[in-house]
Amino acid sequence: MTETITGAQLVARALIDRKIEHIFSLSGGHITPIYQHLEGSGVKIFDTRHEQSAVFMAEAFGKLTRKAGVAMVTAGPGFTNALTGIASAHFSNTPLVLIAGCVGLDHKEKLDLQDMPQESVIEPMVKKALVCRKAERIPEYVDMAFRTAQSGRPGPVYLEFPIDVLNTPVQQSLVKYPRTEVVSKPVDTARAKDLINLMKAARQPVVIAGTGAWQSGAEAELKTFIEKTGMPILTSLSGRGVISDDHPLCFEGAVAVRPGCAFNAYFETDLIVILGSRICLYYLFGDIFNPAAKMVQVDIEPEEIGRNKSIDLPVVSDVKAFIEVLNQSMTPEFEAELKAQFLPWVEKLREAHKQSKDASQKDWQSDHTPIHPLRLAKEVNEFMNQATDLVIADGGDTTTWMGMTRTMTCPGHFLDYGIFGSLAVGLPYANAAQLLNPGSRVCLVTGDGSVGFNFMEFETAIRKNLPIVVVISNDLGWGMIRHSQELRIGHAIENGTFIGKVDYHKMVEAIGGKGFFVEKPEDIRPPWKRPLHPKKYAASMS
Repeated sequence: MTETITGAQLVARALIDRKIEHIFSLSGGHITPIYQHLEGSGVKIFDTRHEQSAVFMAEAFGKLTRKAGVAMVTAGPGFTNALTGIASAHFSNTPLVLIAGCVGLDHKEKLDLQDMPQESVIEPMVKKALVCRKAERIPEYVDMAFRTAQSGRPGPVYLEFPIDVLNTPVQQSLVKYPRTEVVSKPVDTARAKDLINLMKAARQPVVIAGTGAWQSGAEAELKTFIEKTGMPILTSLSGRGVISDDHPLCFEGAVAVRPGCAFNAYFETDLIVILGSRICLYYLFGDIFNPAAKMVQVDIEPEEIGRNKSIDLPVVSDVKAFIEVLNQSMTPEFEAELKAQFLPWVEKLREAHKQSKDASQKDWQSDHTPIHPLRLAKEVNEFMNQATDLVIADGGDTTTWMGMTRTMTCPGHFLDYGIFGSLAVGLPYANAAQLLNPGSRVCLVTGDGSVGFNFMEFETAIRKNLPIVVVISNDLGWGMIRHSQELRIGHAIENGTFIGKVDYHKMVEAIGGKGFFVEKPEDIRPPWKRPLHPKKYAASMS
């Protein structure tokens, strides 16, 4: 008799064979068959208190490791709860595979429990939406999902299994087990010469390295490139830290709101070289750049090039591969000429950078009460080691304050919500960061509004023995919206912007954590220095 295997066993086997480390999930009936066959395997199911948190954790996993994070949710409301995390991964270009159960094929359109058209809802938000309707093809679909999520420009992929497909027994002889690892490193070598010619003509160039530089693993190549040419560089989003902020040619964050020289650089530059960063709100949709500057954009996704701004030199390429070609194309004599050519510009930027930083010192050093948010951000930045510790930012204004302050000396050590701007990422991101870096300290700095969305992930951290420190910048409301209303209409509308006093530190203590309430700047650091139980870290700062 031919041996049979169920669809759920095939899903589990495919995930085990891929050596998936963690699946972030919240259980449900439509995915229980997969749970059953993963139990006791090397694949660890990490259960959260909300499906949104599970997907945010998978997104953080993808951001930090550059491998696809995996989330698994049940049908209907489990699926809809996951959508915000998928949208975030879509906008952050993060590799992620979302596995979802759904109503059986025989029960579609019968008003079965938790039935809904999931594929059509999620399709615009993912690189590919896959629904496997034949159990014997499950390994093919799993392979396709991971291949798609991780190749080219990374992104989320949706993979759906109807419950009756999971429970269907099939003959093993009918099952194929494909396994394809795609290494996608396209490079346009001809464009390297064109860029070199633009560099020859430039006097005030600026390089911006973004998420594409991090995803391609271009850290070493970028460092070689700027040292060969003497070109100044700024970094953005997941690209923060690909060149250390301490490097003499790095001028820290590319967003002009950060104290530094970014605004001066963009306004006066004559050559912009954008490496794996999208021309978005962070650059005023391209309007912040000198209109007379030559624009170079390197991106692995052709459709991204030219968004919001005409590009003089479009380069469809993997960032690392393109920089490698550039580095090989320059002679020592040419490199020396470029360094001398750009040195006055670099010195000018250093002076502008210093002046801007000096102007912000009064807020970073403020002793006023209530505590100035930049003073709080400075305390976090100085306490958390820049080479080993991870800092997570969440909240409207709070993320801005932390982004203006955090020093990055290596990549993959700072996370925020990025272009999608979704509050609630903080606790899931922090839990994922600690799970992946058990030897490092993890600190989340979040607003009092944003911490409320996924507050029960405190309980997840405690239950899973994840020693995270959470600093809540408590301004008693939705600060960013309140401030914008005050600027636009002269006052804040109380309903919708005011939360009021909530003892978050006591709430954390009630579920087994440790809480502190701090009102004075000089009292910010002492709680962190106390010997705390490794699974009981939480602090509320106001």
